[in-house]
Parts: sequence; C-alpha cells; structure tokens
Amino acid sequence: MSGNKIVRRALLSVTDKSGLVEFAGQLAGHGVELVSTGGTARTLREAGLAVRDISDLTGFPEMLDGRVKTLHPKVHGGILHIRGNAEHRAQVAEHSIEPIDMVVVNLYAFEQTAARPGATFADVIENIDIGGPSMVRSAAKNFDDVAIVTAAGDYPALAEEMAAHGGALSRETRWRLAKQAFATTAAYDTAIANALEKITSDEAEAPVVFAGPAEAEFPKALRIVYPLGQALRYGENPHQRAALYVDGSGAGIAGAKQLQGKELSYNNLVDLDACWELVQEFDEPGVAIIKHTNPCGAATGATLAEAYAKALEADPVSAFGGVIGINREVDGAAAEEIAKLFVEAIAAPSFSAEALARFGAKKNLRLVEVKPARTARVIKQVSGGLLLQDADRGRVTLAELKAVTQRTPTEDELAAMLFAWRVCKHVKSNAIVYARGGLRNGQMLSAGAGQTSRVDAAKFGAMKAVLPLRGCVAASDAFFPFPDGLEVVAEAGATAVIQPGGSVRDADVIAAADKLGIAMVFTGMRHFRH
Repeated sequence: MSGNKIVRRALLSVTDKSGLVEFAGQLAGHGVELVSTGGTARTLREAGLAVRDISDLTGFPEMLDGRVKTLHPKVHGGILHIRGNAEHRAQVAEHSIEPIDMVVVNLYAFEQTAARPGATFADVIENIDIGGPSMVRSAAKNFDDVAIVTAAGDYPALAEEMAAHGGALSRETRWRLAKQAFATTAAYDTAIANALEKITSDEAEAPVVFAGPAEAEFPKALRIVYPLGQALRYGENPHQRAALYVDGSGAGIAGAKQLQGKELSYNNLVDLDACWELVQEFDEPGVAIIKHTNPCGAATGATLAEAYAKALEADPVSAFGGVIGINREVDGAAAEEIAKLFVEAIAAPSFSAEALARFGAKKNLRLVEVKPARTARVIKQVSGGLLLQDADRGRVTLAELKAVTQRTPTEDELAAMLFAWRVCKHVKSNAIVYARGGLRNGQMLSAGAGQTSRVDAAKFGAMKAVLPLRGCVAASDAFFPFPDGLEVVAEAGATAVIQPGGSVRDADVIAAADKLGIAMVFTGMRHFRH
C-alpha cells in the first residue's frame, strides 16, 4: 500500500473557477506543472501563471467545439497507469505518456442550464459533460497514485497538506477525494437522467418543456441523491441515530439558515416543516403553532402580533415548548409577544433587526430563516421499499363548495369554513377542526387529531377547546360515515360544517344536519394525512 505521493503534474479543467487561481498558484509554488484546457487555461494565464495546453500534452488539437480535448490515451494513460506496475511503466514510456498526479475537475453546470428559462434542447444536451466525468472516474479509480479534486471547497486543506508534506498528499486524503469523486459523478448522472426523463420536447432549437408534477409520469426508477447536510444529535428518541440530507436548493426547512439557538434536532426539523407548510396556506399575515406535527394554534390577522395572539389563545398550555411558523418577516411587535412564551424554534422568511434583538436574549431559541420551496412529491419508506405520491396541494374555492342542506351557510360561515378547511389539511387523520373567522381573520379554536374514529376526533376536539365553540364552524378531513360525528360537532356548538362528502350514508348525514338546523357543504376533496 502506497503512502504519501508527491504531485508533480496537475491537469485542471473546471467550470466553477472560484478559488482556482489561488490554488493553482499554490500548486505552482510546489513545482507542480499545470496542464489545462480552454477557458481554465485562459484564466490561469491571465493571472500570470505558466500553463501548458492540453493539446501540447496530447499532441492533438482540441476539436469538435471542445467536445474532444481530454478524451485521449495521453490523458487517461497518464492518469490510469499504476506507478508500481513495471509493465504499465514500460507501456507509458513506449508511447511517451507523461504521468498526471492530480486532476482538478468540476463538471458542466448541467442542472443550471436545464433550469434556465428559455434554454433550448440543444443547450441542455450540449451541457452534458463527457470528458470531465471520464477524467474524474479515471483519477478516482487510480486514487493510489492520483489525487482527484472535484470541489473548490477542498482547495485550502489540500494546499495546507501539501505545504506540510513537501508537495505530497497522503493515501488517506486521496481515498477520501476518490469517494467524493464517485459520489459527484453519480449525482451528476442522476441529475441528467432525471431531467431528460421529464423533458417532453426534443426539437434542437426549441425551449425545453418539462412535464409538470400533475402531468409527469412516475419515474421508471427512483433516483435520489441528496448530500449529507448535517449529522443530528439523535432521532425521535436518544437511542436512534439521525441525519439531515439536503437537495442543494437552499430552500425549505432543510435549506433554512439558522440565525441563533441550539442545534436543530430531528423533532425540531419535523415540526418546523409542519408549521411552515401550514402557514404557507395563507396570504394574510399568519402564524401556526405546532406540537408533535399537529397544530395547537393557527390564525391570520391584520398584523403578525394579532395573528400570534389568536393562535396562542386557542391552546396556550400545548403551545408551551412548541414550534412556530410565520409567513412574514417577524417584526418587533410580534417578537415582543412571542418572546414571553417558551418555544423551541421559529421559522419565518426573515426577522427584523428589532425582532433579532428581542430574541437575542433567549440564547437557546432556534431561529431559522426559510426560503419557500414547493414540494412536488412526497416519499415515505415502508419495509422493503418506498412510497411516492404527489404532494397534497389541493385547494377548493368558494365557487366549488356544494351546499347540501336545507339551510345554506352565511357568508361569514363560508369564510370560516374555507379557513378551517386549509388548517384541517395539516392535521393528522382522523381530523376535526373547530374554527371561526375567515382567510383574513381566521382562528383555529381546537382540533381533534389522529383519532381512530371520526366521532372520537369530534369529541376530542370539543374536549380540548379552551375558547367557546358556540357559533363556530367545523371541518372534517374526510366524510362522516355516520351521523354520530356530525351530532357531536353540532352539540359542541358548530353551526356549519365543511366535509368532502362521498359516503354511502351521505343522505343520513345530511338529514341529521337538517334536523339539527346546521348548514353543511361538500368539497369533493378529502385531506387524509397519515
């Protein structure tokens, strides 16, 4: 097993040129000959570094608009030959192949090109890197003799190690780089396969058309490559290990920027995602308070301070130690009120200077700044496989509601039902939500969440209520299979009910509603949440 290996010749060919000149200068300072291609060579020369063109090394010009420049035996032979193999050394000597000890490559920005508005099919295809991945895989395979560098973030540590060891890198470092390199090419190929599978047009000069989530077929193979974001202290319980993996977008809860507080836990992240998703349902200033993924308070208002006060009012006991989601920049007035309660974490698009100053006194409070992310599909693991489904983005409008009772709902009841329906979507089934107000001034009063029967959900929600339910509305995530659940809701004080409908006993439930004198509307859409 070989140990440290001195780097005498490096081949550099990068798309992302951040940190390149400094690193190349450090290599040159150790006497490393720099060989480069196209734009990379030009960048290095403009910085005053001596660079040998790849065509000089291969004895063959770059051709076909740059498609062929490193696909050559003098490149891959220089990378792949085993230095300790006498036969390999004889063959490279016979063909005047010079050893290449380090390859510095990052790949064409395929994903950026594919996502660019107006990008044509020809643009996308042309940005599929061929030579780069070939060099990366060659160097990674021969890591015992060659260092493969695929991330600009590695430059400083490599330069430091070479400075400490006379221009050499350890086998341990080369092995680490090789594993990282294979992961890089795997992710790159996955991105290409996933993108091409969704492209519905293949006319060279036409802008690419991607099938939207509603139109796209499920992939023939589910390819998932998410790099490790961070190891977590533990999972749902201390005896479970856990980690966070990210999609690289920098959006959503996984991509959130933590501004202060203790390290985020597995449970924090799950709850933050639940409250963030719920509060995104509203255009008006909104606040959601989550405990164990279920809302214990949710409200909208003219200001965040008003929305928070109404959300807290619904269940202040459960809110203690909860997680809060907010759909606006948190201002000083809202922060002043929120800071009075012990909460684990707050997710918001941003925090004002006044809010940060107020929360700064609560050192353990986790503040996370979140960029919106629209989840297209949801994955859940089951023994032996994975389940994949479209995310529940279903909504109903006022015009789509179907009144089914003798008494039609009032305008106020309709507004409150639409608010309750949006909250109900984020409550674990079986779910009943009691609420009042509307989308602009809504307030969740209570919820019966995760019960094994709908009548129990109705009872539990009524039992949990801190605020009066008289005159409220109720939302049910799925149909009432019998009149008993509806009767509990009416007895609790609801005057109107929103539910999907679709039961074989709908007529019985409607008759019960008419007997009780309450209004009821059907949505034609359910919101199971398991």
